[in-house]
Amino acid sequence: MTNLAIVAVLGELTPIGLPELVECAALQARVDRMYVVPLATLPALLSQLDADTRVLDIDGDRSFRYESVYFDTPRLASYHCAAYRRRRRFKVRTRTYLDSDDCWLEVKINGARDSITKHRLPYRSSDRGSVQPGRAFVDEVLTRETITAEGDLTPTLVTTYRRSTLLLPATVSRVTIDTELRWQCGPTSLALPGVAVVETKSSAAAAAVDRLLWHRGIRPIRISKYATGLAALRPDLPDGPWRRTLRRHFCDTAAASDRPSGPSPHPVPTLVRRIEQEASCV
Repeated sequence: MTNLAIVAVLGELTPIGLPELVECAALQARVDRMYVVPLATLPALLSQLDADTRVLDIDGDRSFRYESVYFDTPRLASYHCAAYRRRRRFKVRTRTYLDSDDCWLEVKINGARDSITKHRLPYRSSDRGSVQPGRAFVDEVLTRETITAEGDLTPTLVTTYRRSTLLLPATVSRVTIDTELRWQCGPTSLALPGVAVVETKSSAAAAAVDRLLWHRGIRPIRISKYATGLAALRPDLPDGPWRRTLRRHFCDTAAASDRPSGPSPHPVPTLVRRIEQEASCV
């Protein structure tokens, strides 16, 4: 019933096509705020949005299936830069829009004051499990950003989810709503069926959705589809920045005392246990 209620509210919003959305609010350089929101609260939240809010609509669809494959070095440089809050961090992934089979190779750079810059290269969906066809592009971006990623970049984590995208014209900001979240790391998987990850993307100022969430007592949290998901599935990895998120929103993860307190010089090459779990907001 909740998903149907969300679809019903989205169906009442004014549509916007992808070219116009990109033209209005591409926001390749932006500030992101992320929230974990119980699905049951979303319909009421969405119904309070301003009348000029628009929803991405492609051929009558307003919810789209995504798959992201994340790549990392043998020593998990991308993960550890995030775990230890390095000032300059990076992520490398392919993103496939499963409904259209469009695919991009993306490099995301975290800079000063949590600013994010995303670099994209059109990619063949058949190559989405490998970074090799686009490795020169990745190296060029990282070199330009004075970031070093030594060694091969191999697939480390796969995420799938459904996404709806809103445009808030008043603040020229975007909001994404991700549901049916699932992570896969080798034979190990995890799902969050009862929550949505809501992300606001703006140049600086908070969006109306941010204020609505704050009014309901829902605050931004540290969550990363890559790093938090991998931390949940790999108890051998340090999880400091996301420990509160893991405890509150993920079930059956390793206790904090089981985590290494310092850098892991030799990440465990195989998963320490096999998990098939469903986690929900508690």
